[in-house]
Amino acid sequence: MRCELPIQRIETRMRHRKAGRQLGRPGDQRKALLRGLVAALFRHNRIKTSWAKAKEAARMAEKLITTAKRGDLAARRQVLRDIPDPDLVDHLFTQIVPRYDQRPGGYTRVIRAGLRRGDEAQMAILELVE
Repeated sequence: MRCELPIQRIETRMRHRKAGRQLGRPGDQRKALLRGLVAALFRHNRIKTSWAKAKEAARMAEKLITTAKRGDLAARRQVLRDIPDPDLVDHLFTQIVPRYDQRPGGYTRVIRAGLRRGDEAQMAILELVE
């Protein structure tokens, strides 16, 4: 008599209308990671990170700059929700946003930067365009 194992069903859920990469992290850690990357981008105008993280941080930075272009108090408070550093938000509103007042979008650029030596991950440079 042959012992048959029950067939295990693998639940595959479709990701309809769920934008964004998961980056192998829970939601709170992913949000903290992206906040830190965007804050570093606004502080230094250029950062080097993995390709997937750069693409996601670029999405978030584009949205924050577009919100900051409104320039009102509500926009400042909305940006402060994602970047809790008031000095950096002031830098965004006074120095970064005026560079893009005539630009309708496309504030960031992602450039491939080769493979990381340790794990061969695709690296990228994320920068604010001039």
